[in-house]
Amino acid sequence: MVKAIQKKLSESKTARWSVLALVSFTMMCAYFISDIMSPLKTLLEKEIADGGLGWTSMDFGVFNFSYGWFTVFLFMLIIGGIILDKWGTKFTGVLATGLMLGGVAIKYFVIEYTVQNPDFAAQTLPWLGNIHSSLLYISLGYATFCLGSEIAGITVTRIIARWFAGRELALALGLQVATARLGTAAAFVLCPMLPEWFNFQISAPVMVGLAIMCIGLITYLVFCVMDARLDKEESESNVEQEEPFRVRDIIDIIKVPAFWYIAILCLVFYSAVFPFLKNATDFMFNKYPIDFAYASWIPAMLPFGTILLTPIFGRIYDKVGRGASLMLIGSVLLAFVHVVFAMPQITSVAVAIAMMIVLGIAFSLVPSAMWPAVTKIVEPKKLGSAYALIFWLQNVGLMGVPLLINWVLNEYCIIGTQTLDGAIINKYDYTTPMVIFAALSFTAIIFAILLKREDKRKGYGIEEKK
Repeated sequence: MVKAIQKKLSESKTARWSVLALVSFTMMCAYFISDIMSPLKTLLEKEIADGGLGWTSMDFGVFNFSYGWFTVFLFMLIIGGIILDKWGTKFTGVLATGLMLGGVAIKYFVIEYTVQNPDFAAQTLPWLGNIHSSLLYISLGYATFCLGSEIAGITVTRIIARWFAGRELALALGLQVATARLGTAAAFVLCPMLPEWFNFQISAPVMVGLAIMCIGLITYLVFCVMDARLDKEESESNVEQEEPFRVRDIIDIIKVPAFWYIAILCLVFYSAVFPFLKNATDFMFNKYPIDFAYASWIPAMLPFGTILLTPIFGRIYDKVGRGASLMLIGSVLLAFVHVVFAMPQITSVAVAIAMMIVLGIAFSLVPSAMWPAVTKIVEPKKLGSAYALIFWLQNVGLMGVPLLINWVLNEYCIIGTQTLDGAIINKYDYTTPMVIFAALSFTAIIFAILLKREDKRKGYGIEEKK
């Protein structure tokens, strides 16, 4: 009997790489917006009359703490994973990009209103620890954006796992991460300059982010058209469909020790990277002899480095495996970087640049192996929920660690004042925060070792190619 074989859309190189480009661009927009405020911490501490918002380090910590208000406290990210497994990538992705667009719009309009109405900026809420009203509403906008961003993250990972199944999966995931990091790099390079370009308006970077997110939504809608066509082709060719997702499948996921080793490794590793980046510009300005105008350029080297290295390491994982080993090497490098940064006697800008290069290598090694490794221990129909659980745990760190770091800065690390553009701001000693980041890095090493041992015992194939 002769079978008619129809080539699926996902089997077309042009189609699947186009899909990767579309969804990666959306995530690049998300990463740009997520890091808009990171290089602005020093400027935000200036008074409104001087072009800032009059924030303290603690205010900056509260703002970053809002990252997980919805994703962690309300378990909305886990719910998002269930929605993804039940209703698919098109519905979930449009929902996520809509939340991102709405969140950044709220943040922009509140900042703009605060600048135009200083009396509003002075209002506090006694029933909420005397938090400033404007800070609360800006944080609510950021929390809404972060909910959409995290759901988009697991959705895009699921999309790539489907379109590149059995092909260049680790390379594709690496390229997606690299493209997203380009958004982070752009934020660090452009955002400190945007207020000056727009008549010293502190809201200018967020306004640009709002415009970029509109484009990101459009590119995702284009992907939806392509994905709908793939659905139709699979339906017409009677491709076997996966069993429907069941809530009790989550129990099966959390029973696997290797899953927890990856999840906790993700938690501590990313908690030692992203919260550091939130304060990296301020750290460089306070520790090293460098002008504020160039302080953000050093941390910008990190995402630029990962743009090249993450796909390379992803391709290495596709070809030779050694996923757990790559994660272990990356964790060791991360610990080395933070130990050097914690040494108060090392104030050379050249050393800072070298450490950011090493950090870029570490930050390329771990994600390039971590996300493909999950597909080796979790069934495809459970991937959405598995990634959601990992991202939820990661969000605990991304929410709590910035608050801890900025609380430590505010309470124990102010060593005087300094002048920036004629305004008086605090000067900080970052030794203690760097020690905290180093401790998180050493914890990542422990769980990388545990994962490597568990893979050897159970034979998941994390150390094997494809």
